[in-house]
Amino acid sequence: MKFSFFHLMPWTDLAEVPAEWPARNATFDPVRGKELYDSYLATMAHAEQCGFDWVAANEHHFSPYSLMANCNLIGAALSQRTSNIKLAMLGNLLPLLSPIRVAEEYAMLDVLSGGRLVAGFVRGIPHEYIAYHVPPSDSRARMKEALDIIIKAWTEPEPFGWEGEFYQHRAVSIWPKPFQKPHPRMLLSASNDESAEFVGQYDAMIGMTLIIDLDIAAQTIDTYRKVSRAHGRDPGPESVLLSQQTCIADTDEEARAHLRKALDYFHGKLMRPQQDAQRIVLQKTRFFTDDQQREFFVQRLVTHKTRSLEEQIDAGSVICGSPETVVKQIARLHKHLGAGYININMKIGDMPDAVVRRGMDLFRDRVLPHVTDL
Repeated sequence: MKFSFFHLMPWTDLAEVPAEWPARNATFDPVRGKELYDSYLATMAHAEQCGFDWVAANEHHFSPYSLMANCNLIGAALSQRTSNIKLAMLGNLLPLLSPIRVAEEYAMLDVLSGGRLVAGFVRGIPHEYIAYHVPPSDSRARMKEALDIIIKAWTEPEPFGWEGEFYQHRAVSIWPKPFQKPHPRMLLSASNDESAEFVGQYDAMIGMTLIIDLDIAAQTIDTYRKVSRAHGRDPGPESVLLSQQTCIADTDEEARAHLRKALDYFHGKLMRPQQDAQRIVLQKTRFFTDDQQREFFVQRLVTHKTRSLEEQIDAGSVICGSPETVVKQIARLHKHLGAGYININMKIGDMPDAVVRRGMDLFRDRVLPHVTDL
């Protein structure tokens, strides 16, 4: 198995719950912001010394939930602070952005890092569409067209034009082109069968977040593999990534105490304005193609939020415990879902950086030696 260290870059100093979306930024302190960026970048670079195969970042908007409005900036900084670890952008919110700009920035990152980019493309969650004033109902169609443009921009040796439903370009010829040939490894996110079918159409990894039920997750992965095989590919464990909120401490009791407190801040403060915005989007738009898919999304969030920490651990939604316990949890995920990668998020809510660093060191010394050969 291989492992990715993910960082959300949250704002940890909220005294009050944001009243509405978007969260007001009057209390943002740029001096404190720089302190957080410096600490977060140092932690992410440290992942290379802890045996992680990837260091990962993503993109969010208009919220203290994440200070990473452009994960590519973080990827560029890490390209100069690391030597061998893969830089996984997980990823750019493709339907909201210019696909040509994304193709260019990803190509730059790949060349800057000497071919270490993992190119993630995500549709995003409903509230992001309010921030960028993009119709949520167009998200899937925009995602497909943008992805097709990017692949062509990376691989086409001559200038080309594009006349599509959402994007029009008289001539495209990006400089630089990617370091990796024909292009960087791609990862697309999926949380249900509809998304898994989309991912299976491309030569890409599937990335899954917020696992609520192992059997449902296994079904989604199976759908991805079936569609992939229909397109002439046979993806194995190396093509499946699971994202997990994680706390590793010296004892199970210590890990649970830390994670329980961090999740209270995460759900009670950081996630509060997003939840209001998501309700508006889901009520008034066709972000999902049918009511069943919309209900699945809503219930997944509700279930995760209302479960106790112990129930989340039992369900495979989080990784939490001593190194010995965590080894067993990782082995269970690998056996049940056949995943070759786990994307580990240790900076949850206001989790202290010292706890994160201790967890990283425990992962290196007492977890990784027992799980790499799974």
